[in-house]
Amino acid sequence: MPETRTIRVATDVGGTFTDLVAVEHADGVRRIHTAKADSTPPAFADGVLDVIGRSGLSEADISSLSHGSTVIINALTERRGSTVGLITTKGFRDVLEIARGDRPNYFDLHYKKPTPFVERHLCRELEERVDYHGNVVTPLSMDGLDEILDYFRSEGVETIAISFLHAYAYPEHEQQVAAEIRKRAPELYVSCAHEISREWREYERANTAVLSAYVKPVADRYLKRLRESLADRGYANPIYLMQSNCGITTFDRSLQMPISMVESGPSSGVWGAAEMGRLIGHPNVIALDIGGTTAKCSLIEDGEIRITSDYWLERTRTTSGYPVMVPVVDIVEIGNGGGSIAWIDDFGKMHVGPRSAGANPGPAAYGRGGDDATTTDAQLFLGRINSEYFCGGEIDADMDAVEASLGGLGSEMDLTPVEIARGIVRIANNNMINALKLISLNRGHDPRDFALVAFGGGGGMHAVTLARELGISKVIVPANAAVFSALGMLLSDIRKDYIETITADFSPAAAEVINDKIRDISARAAEEFDADGIAPEQTALRFQARLRYRNQEHFVEVDMPGELDASVLESVSEAFHSTYEREYTYRLDSPIEIVAVHCIAIASEDKDLLEETAASPESRPKSSAEREVDFDESGIHTTGIYRGESLATNACIDGPAIIEESGTTIVLFPGDTALKDGFGNYQIDVGGQA
Repeated sequence: MPETRTIRVATDVGGTFTDLVAVEHADGVRRIHTAKADSTPPAFADGVLDVIGRSGLSEADISSLSHGSTVIINALTERRGSTVGLITTKGFRDVLEIARGDRPNYFDLHYKKPTPFVERHLCRELEERVDYHGNVVTPLSMDGLDEILDYFRSEGVETIAISFLHAYAYPEHEQQVAAEIRKRAPELYVSCAHEISREWREYERANTAVLSAYVKPVADRYLKRLRESLADRGYANPIYLMQSNCGITTFDRSLQMPISMVESGPSSGVWGAAEMGRLIGHPNVIALDIGGTTAKCSLIEDGEIRITSDYWLERTRTTSGYPVMVPVVDIVEIGNGGGSIAWIDDFGKMHVGPRSAGANPGPAAYGRGGDDATTTDAQLFLGRINSEYFCGGEIDADMDAVEASLGGLGSEMDLTPVEIARGIVRIANNNMINALKLISLNRGHDPRDFALVAFGGGGGMHAVTLARELGISKVIVPANAAVFSALGMLLSDIRKDYIETITADFSPAAAEVINDKIRDISARAAEEFDADGIAPEQTALRFQARLRYRNQEHFVEVDMPGELDASVLESVSEAFHSTYEREYTYRLDSPIEIVAVHCIAIASEDKDLLEETAASPESRPKSSAEREVDFDESGIHTTGIYRGESLATNACIDGPAIIEESGTTIVLFPGDTALKDGFGNYQIDVGGQA
């Protein structure tokens, strides 16, 4: 019989590195290939081709490719999108200018709202009006559309967003205008709000449509170039794109709605952590991804990832930011990673991040001319990273440059280089602890009830310190931690989220209205899966209700079955009360309203990727080397160094110890114990937390 061979590949473009994981099955034998290459902004597709080349694979042999990227978020944060024109309902051209009346600091009387992504003169109106039930109040008039298009052309508009009032309930007017624009101005990109979100809140919907339009030309050029470059090298199979909802989707659907990729990289890592947690018996985990530029964290309870459409770009303590009303994994992200730069403000206080050294010039240790001290440089100086095995031995660490960068900061603060290095790591850890508290304690969860799954190149270096601070007793550093987000893509399903507004009391009287909405969404999901060539037996639907107490502003989301009756209404209502009380510490004896139905539509993918090695007796291997390592408050210790690739299943290592792998370093403090399990993960019992 001829050899059967499949190779599934995932690539993840980050701010510093582009990662690859490939799972090859050939005649019953499974192999995992991993690779890293520098990201190549702005031509990110080159980095993808580079990392495939470094993996030793041929594009022609790849069976399927999943891809996640920071291109969308970078285009937004760096303002590298295209000039947008907005068409909206007559009388509502200032929806982006008005925005919301909140301000992060109530006492800042000089606060200015964030500048809209569309200049006011490019916000134009057409006559139409629909009420919130979807009834046409004023018919659509195309009068003035040609004038609008001529003006947009004269102003260099490349992409148009259409957002009409209440189009979530009646999308036909947006559809008609989009069709006319494609006839009259086929060179322009068009994005409709109803294609992205079917929820109410006119400002949030309009802004989301604008942001999607803003990045659409960027995404179109980038993704098409990627597809063409792969095709030129012999790749002829499907390309899937990672979305922000922890699922993948087809190439064409990503082109239609690129804003759905705004947090594609982080979401794949969170999904991978949830899958790994379920696999090894830890359904409650906190996922922590520490890369070169940022640290991201998310909480997973009972194996369930929280997805929200209340996502805000660039929201901080000083600015409201920009709403993005698409399903996004509930994640907290901070500008702290291995490449985060340490700096001193005008008051003599040291900070770490959010500015990053990136891949070029990178940390001072790279020897590429960077003279700013980073978290990586500090870890090297403290002996936690092996200067002779830096980046898996691919880079000779420039320790003279490291000491010079730390010394420069030390001279400003009258501290020694080692004191500066300790301070950098402490500040970075403190920043990450605050982020972890935001997704646990601030949401009513006790972090001691969770395991910490730490991945990315920096996860293993910080994990036990963070866990000890939060009282977490178990840390898991997964196999292939440095490229774990890419692995998460291979574990992801094709996923579609349908969130549709429906306002009614959550009572038996409204059950049939809610059931009608559920049936409508189910039919639409089946139609779209069929269009994508996915068989019905591969798919599954799950429903959630967005509920609130009557007259409140926001909601909580609880599971509900696909058909409601009186008994189901009662059980879902009780689940709402319990969830609300956990998050807000109280419950009310008030009527409940439903404000939206959320359908999660899944098409399962083959996940036979992770195999457990047969159990072997527990062993206590000898270290391959020793060196002096500074553990800050735990002292300086002569520490055993272990090469992770050579450790057998059930190898048990007591801290203080350093476990080195090609893409990451795991730091065990005195009192910690690590066990390498059958999947290649390091399960760490944190000293003093049992």
